[in-house]
Amino acid sequence: MRPSDLAHEHGISTQSVRNHERDGFIPPAERTRSGHRIYTEVHAAALRAHLFLVRAYGHPPAGRIMHALHEDRLDDALAVIDHGHERLLRDRATLAAVRESVDHLTAGPDTAPGRSPAGRTRTIGELAHRLGVTPATLRNWEDVGILVPERDPATGYRVFRAEDVRDAELAHLLRRGGYPLDHVRTVVGQVRTAGGTDALFASLSDWRRRLTAQGLAMLDAAAHLSRYLVLLDLGEDVRADHSPRGRGTTV
Repeated sequence: MRPSDLAHEHGISTQSVRNHERDGFIPPAERTRSGHRIYTEVHAAALRAHLFLVRAYGHPPAGRIMHALHEDRLDDALAVIDHGHERLLRDRATLAAVRESVDHLTAGPDTAPGRSPAGRTRTIGELAHRLGVTPATLRNWEDVGILVPERDPATGYRVFRAEDVRDAELAHLLRRGGYPLDHVRTVVGQVRTAGGTDALFASLSDWRRRLTAQGLAMLDAAAHLSRYLVLLDLGEDVRADHSPRGRGTTV
């Protein structure tokens, strides 16, 4: 195969194929006498695996996986994949927690469980401790318009009312979900106004779709990576030990 053959399948440039080789994401190619690269099905399978891994796990983890495989460190490659699945599972748990908290987060400050009673205020330090963040994070959220605390007329210190605590908790949950600050500002602003919860529900639905898409991308990446491992003859002994025939079956 020529570089253009590999490039055409994925809609990338021939230079990108050469960059994959340079960066160690596909094995080194042999050369003709005139210096032209010669790629094989092994290189094609490596490129497919890497590109699908990027979709599933991102560029840095995908690169670490391919480097580990090419250095005969199969367990290290699998550990990177395990961490990716662990993160996805954690994100799903976070989403579930957000969905369960929606009613409380959008409820009135006097009725929401665990909220400050009417008239109760918090300092920036108290609120930061409650959320497990730094005061600098809360000041940053204020700078971009996510939080709008009042100021004590006597001291000039920030005063966080029950509504501000609700907004901060919502912002914290959305940030954990990976949303950028400008999106969080929009959602919190909608929740702050009467009848503005539609933006929150839309964000949660979008978050769920993204997690589902990532899970499917992981399945696709696993299929291509498994094919590449067969071509590299990596893990075949372990596969045999864990196959139904290798373990033995009972009737």
